[in-house]
Amino acid sequence: MQRDLRLTGGDEMPRTLRYPCDMPLRRLPAGDGALLQIVDVALADTARRSGEWLACRPGCTQCCIGVFAIHQLDALRLQHGLAKLEKLDPERARRIRSRAQDSIERLASQFPGDVKTGALDAEVFEPGSKAEERFAKFANDEPCPVLDPETGLCELYDARPMTCRTFGPPVRSEGGLGVCELCFHGATDEQIAACEMVADPDDLEEKLLTQVEKARGKGRQTIIAFAVK
Repeated sequence: MQRDLRLTGGDEMPRTLRYPCDMPLRRLPAGDGALLQIVDVALADTARRSGEWLACRPGCTQCCIGVFAIHQLDALRLQHGLAKLEKLDPERARRIRSRAQDSIERLASQFPGDVKTGALDAEVFEPGSKAEERFAKFANDEPCPVLDPETGLCELYDARPMTCRTFGPPVRSEGGLGVCELCFHGATDEQIAACEMVADPDDLEEKLLTQVEKARGKGRQTIIAFAVK
């Protein structure tokens, strides 16, 4: 999963499913649905402004290849989504778990964290550290276990992490506006900036994550495979 940086100026959960730190799951924060609605509206707006520059289509898996960190709220949402899928289609859920376990086995020897819990080392998030540099190169060719390899579709699309929801359109970071390398070919910096996606202007995600951490304890980040294994 790569962005091309261009500078332009709840339901109750079964206790059998666990977060990587082996804590029993509870409820999603009541505001998570509102957060997803805000982000979906922002995505629809930037997609309208982007037009054909935005190459994202069903079956495009550019953002489904490569490992990235997710926090407790993302992990909890994925597990809620998986629990719902298990009720509707147990076989599909089983395949997700199987792919996740296979992925963990492939990545275990170089995983920058605790393989038993799935928690990433804190050093991974220290700017400029060697751990951060190693994680940036870690498992860049590894497919997401939630990706259906036959259809090229996400099997937990409605429960996908925030990184997945904002990948593709121009999203601002410290380095400028990041876009998927498949998008905005031929567009100028000004045209890219005009399509910027402001996904969460009131930082609702941070407030909800604080609620989760207050209820369950402050946990380290993980990767998708450990959240759905």
